Amino acid sequence: MNDLVEPLYAEPDVAQFYDFRGAARPDLAFCRKLAGNARSVLDLGCGTGELAALLSAGRRVVGVDPAAAMLDIARTRPDGSTVDWTEGDARTIRLDERFDLVALTGHTFQVFLTEADQRAVIETIAAHLKPSGQFIFDSRNPDFPGGKTRTKETTLRRFTHPGHGEVEAWNESTFDDAAQILSYRNSYRALKSGEVHTATARIRYTPKNVIAELLQESGLQVERWFGDWTGSTFEPASKEIIPLGRAVPQ
Repeated sequence: MNDLVEPLYAEPDVAQFYDFRGAARPDLAFCRKLAGNARSVLDLGCGTGELAALLSAGRRVVGVDPAAAMLDIARTRPDGSTVDWTEGDARTIRLDERFDLVALTGHTFQVFLTEADQRAVIETIAAHLKPSGQFIFDSRNPDFPGGKTRTKETTLRRFTHPGHGEVEAWNESTFDDAAQILSYRNSYRALKSGEVHTATARIRYTPKNVIAELLQESGLQVERWFGDWTGSTFEPASKEIIPLGRAVPQ
């Protein structure tokens, strides 16, 4: 198994619940508007393909993800046949084309647990941008108060799954302050059968100044730093770190 693919994404029994996590995705509307006149989009870490499929109308979209279980779901989307789904690692993949927009959303940047891996991903972004192309990605702000502690009591929720009916879901986490790594477990219990599916994953919190250095080292310049997907300007206690930028002109 690819060292990047945590059980939460690799196991089909758990991946089937990914799109029912309960939280709305404000990045979708933002990126749809950002794509605007873009004729080509690269969605790195596309997961189950929600964003890639949304952007595929009238343009070429490539969705890259290392988890076969997630891509299997992506291919079943109503617009799934219009996207070029590619199994690959965002740290190392090199496609023989460049794009008007390269996106890495859904906090995918945080699944890369070392600075070296994060640098490699940013270099992949740079390698696939057209000279006039834009990039955007998001990462949770480590200085945002709260959000790093999750318990069953505070996250318990229910949803209806087409194959399992009513499902009870919850999250539990621990945070390593020294490493800035959050380890968490997602659990799903089908109420009708009593069957429980559980899987784990880890994410890394990276300060804005470190992200800025990695971008600069990779030849990328930031035009705007957003603090959330409404487009608000980044502030020290913002919930998100969202750089929007381009390649440095040669």
